Amino acid sequence: MKALLFLPILLLLNACAGYQLGGQKPDKLRHIRMVHLPLAQNRTLFPRAEALATNSLADALTQDGTYRLSTQEKSDATLILTVAKIDYSQARSSEQDSLLSEELEMRVTLDWQLFEKGPNTKPIEEGSSTGSTRLFARGNLQTARNGALPDALMRASQNIISRLADGF
Repeated sequence: MKALLFLPILLLLNACAGYQLGGQKPDKLRHIRMVHLPLAQNRTLFPRAEALATNSLADALTQDGTYRLSTQEKSDATLILTVAKIDYSQARSSEQDSLLSEELEMRVTLDWQLFEKGPNTKPIEEGSSTGSTRLFARGNLQTARNGALPDALMRASQNIISRLADGF
């Protein structure tokens, strides 16, 4: 009688036996566990964008947990990040004047390359990732842009980590 009660529990535990926490890394990145993340490069005129991009990517790496941040000496690979573009487009205009923007869309483009530690200088993975957010164009536009940039960078960083951790 007791064996019949434990049978469903054993079947449920057996069904979870192959589950692993974390993402399923791509095959060519399976051996990488520790990643070094130097300060990003900035090709835009936006001040402090390189520091914000580096912090966003470090936060996304930490939250995902597939890779660990490390120093250059202890790392298996180095992730080079570049803030390539910051573009704005009109999302909504004024009802009276179609050239007067009420809401803007900010689109950030991050270029990245993952280099394996060692003499090989070719990147093992590279790509470009975009993140976007919207901001209201009322009042101080520079303050609104500064406030929107971390959100757009975080979305682009999450796209990078999704590619590195899950392969898509």
